[in-house]
Amino acid sequence: MKSALAIALLVSAYLSLWPVELQPVAWEAPQNPGYQGAFTPNTALDGLEQLEIAGEHGPEDIVQDKDGNLYTAVKSGWILRKDKGSTEFQRWVNTEGRPLGMDFDSLGNLVIADAFRGLLSVAPDKTLTVLTDTVNNTPILYADDVDIAPNGKMYFSDASTRFGAKDYGGTYEASLMDMMEHSRSGRVLVYNPADKTTSVVMEGLSFANGVAMDPQGRFFLVNETGEYRVHKFWLKGGKAGSSEVIFDNLPGFPDNIVTGHNGRFWLGLVSPRVDVADWLADKPWLRTVVQRLPSFVQPGAKRYSHVVAIDENGSVQHSLQDPSGQFAFTTGALEADDGYLYISSLMENRAARLPLEAALSDSIQQ
Repeated sequence: MKSALAIALLVSAYLSLWPVELQPVAWEAPQNPGYQGAFTPNTALDGLEQLEIAGEHGPEDIVQDKDGNLYTAVKSGWILRKDKGSTEFQRWVNTEGRPLGMDFDSLGNLVIADAFRGLLSVAPDKTLTVLTDTVNNTPILYADDVDIAPNGKMYFSDASTRFGAKDYGGTYEASLMDMMEHSRSGRVLVYNPADKTTSVVMEGLSFANGVAMDPQGRFFLVNETGEYRVHKFWLKGGKAGSSEVIFDNLPGFPDNIVTGHNGRFWLGLVSPRVDVADWLADKPWLRTVVQRLPSFVQPGAKRYSHVVAIDENGSVQHSLQDPSGQFAFTTGALEADDGYLYISSLMENRAARLPLEAALSDSIQQ
């Protein structure tokens, strides 16, 4: 009896007093709307064609060069390439970090947001250059996604200035820490290759994630994963320098956002929302207790397949799902020139695709 009481006291002391690095901030999570309306469940992503990725996993983003070759970034640091007409990705360049979002500049260089190393550039001859890894004398701890404006400026997210991906066990682990704390330390940066300067464009975001540029350079969209919403930041016109929320209270965690065709922007919902995480939003002390629990009982991503196309005002055009999550943790979608919609994933050991025309006709249209 005494030993059981002693164990109970020790466990209670551990859960209450053991030091954690979180400094949780209370916030009000919006009521989860669930999967209804534009997000009524469907099976448009059921039976995706899955593509080999050289034995790697975590094809987090997929981009296309001017010749129609595709590239994806995986957890081991490799950039993989799929030649036009092929159905397999092969190893191309290793960044020695964790590459995430990518885009091609006007010279054919592949620009990479590397969560461990900052903003990188890979030339066609595979020469790798670090473009920037600091801003205002502070380190860029979690470069997440990048998109390049028509004027050549490179807009990219620094997901968290509190929890660097390299220092906290990886991109997924650091993202959980950041969203559990909810200190809104994420930001969007811009690198100007003309003068090689880096500056802050937008800050105060709860895990700044995907960035997508308007083809005319009028604005960019950025996903705020920790608050289930999408922002539009104006670069030109009377609203230049200001931002607005164009999509609020999503039913899942938005990850990448990719510029598509005909005014579409594709965003990936990496997981449905987690009810217990919303319940903990206004309970910062309890979140420190949860952080002391083993990782396997803490809130985490759930298997589900979901990519969404919106217009520049946040109206849903298409919602493609697979509730069974055969190809899960979907991060985004690319409309490629070969007529396929390619789907990326945070954790899967394949990439996936489906015919674009079929996807657009089978999914819910608003």
